[in-house]
Formats: sequence, C-alpha cells, structure tokens
Amino acid sequence: MLLFKKNKTTMALAAMVFSLTVPSFMWAQNASSVLFEQQTWKEIQAGLQAGTNTIIIPVGGTEQSGPYIAVGKHNVRVLALAEQIAQKAGKTLVAPVVAYVPEGNTNPRTSHMRFPGTITVPPDIFEKLLISAGNSFQVQGFKLVVLLGDHGGYQKSLEKVAKSLNAQWQGTGAKALYVPGYYTVIVHQYAQWLKQQGYGKDVGMHADISDTSLQLAVAHSMVREQALRASGPPSTADGMYGGDPRKATAALGQAGVSMQVNAAVKAIEQERNK
Repeated sequence: MLLFKKNKTTMALAAMVFSLTVPSFMWAQNASSVLFEQQTWKEIQAGLQAGTNTIIIPVGGTEQSGPYIAVGKHNVRVLALAEQIAQKAGKTLVAPVVAYVPEGNTNPRTSHMRFPGTITVPPDIFEKLLISAGNSFQVQGFKLVVLLGDHGGYQKSLEKVAKSLNAQWQGTGAKALYVPGYYTVIVHQYAQWLKQQGYGKDVGMHADISDTSLQLAVAHSMVREQALRASGPPSTADGMYGGDPRKATAALGQAGVSMQVNAAVKAIEQERNK
C-alpha cells in the first residue's frame, strides 16, 4: 500500500513537471510557418523565447497595374518574398501585409486613383499605422522590426517610420530596419540585367516587362497572360507607363525575385552583426 502511494505521488509529480516543461517545446514544434497570423500567441511567445525575435512588416498596396495584372499584385508579391526572406534569414516571422497605402488623392483623383481598382490612404495615416504596428511588435519582445516595401510611392515614408521608431526605442535593445535595397534592386540592378538580356526597350516604370515578369514568377494566375500576348502596344491610357510587358516570362521574373530576396537577407544579417 505504501509503495502504491509513493508511485502515485511520483506519477503526479512527473505529470506536473511534464505540464510545465513540455508545452513550450510543443508550441515551438507546431509553429512551422513563418507567418505571424498563422500562429497562436503561445507559439509566438515560445518562438521569442527561443530567439525568433526578428519580424518583417511587408508593405504592399492595392492599385491598378494595367489591364493584365490583378490589383493585389504588390500584396501577394511582398508576402511571398517576405516568406522566402524569413526562411533564409532564420529566426524571423512575417507580419500580415499592409495593403492600404498612399496611392494618390481622391478629390481630385490623382495618380493611380484615376483608375478603378485602387485604394489610397493619406501618408500621415499610413505612417501612424506602421508606427503602431512596430510598437506592437517591440513591446512583445521582437528586437528587429524590418520594413519592406514593394511599391515605390511610399519608400520615403518607410524610412521616416524607421527613424521615428529608432528614436523611440533608444536604450531598449530593439531596432527598426528599413530595407531600401529590396525595392531599389529592381529599378537599378534588375532593370540593368533585363537590358543586358536584350529587353532594353521593354523596361518602363509601371506594368512593364519587369513588373509583369516578377508577377508571373510569384503568382502566375494574377496575370491575364492570354489577353496580354494578344494585345497591342501598351498605353498610358490603360495605366501602363513605359516599356512593353508582352515579352514577360516567369523565368525573367525569377531573376528579379532572387535579387530582392538576397538584398533583404543581406541587410538583415548586416544589422544583426552590428
């Protein structure tokens, strides 16, 4: 009888220890995705305790991109690339995409707001949203908050937000990192690479061979390829600014994707090593 009681007590203690120690391991095992929104708070907490303290805020945008690319291109593209960046950098999560960004005025209608399919917010609202998101991550324990922007129109706002957050976080051990190279590598190195491949006349500013190839590489179904191949020369009236997208391919786009991913991973690693 005494032996039974001792065994029962031992088993109870073992169960209590198991309940206190194993769950954190289990949370970490279950959190296989790098997407913040697909994890429970327990999994996020366990990841932070295990050193996953970098988070990427991917900023997209909802805008017209000519007749042949769906309006959510930036949102889908930046999320897909942010996942690759997080996996390659390690110890990194990806926050939900910011899909509402400055895209022009509503009255009078300017820039992409002249077309259906575009959503805009004022720059100050956009910046406040990002600052609030950054602070949300910092108070949870994230030490490096990375700002990636897939669209050119708000790059200065991202830089401004990072500077503001870093001023707030002085002495906390946390840092905001704006990665300009994620975007500039496309308008410089990738555009130059396309020209070297013989596509110089096809490179433009918006919905061109570069934009379309990147989208084909990341989300082929968002490009109306059959209509694109059968179309005539592009025009600004259709929301296509310079260049020609009709020779775009996923293979060409993959070269640009690799440049973007590598530029961002390099920036994250350099910041971590400071």
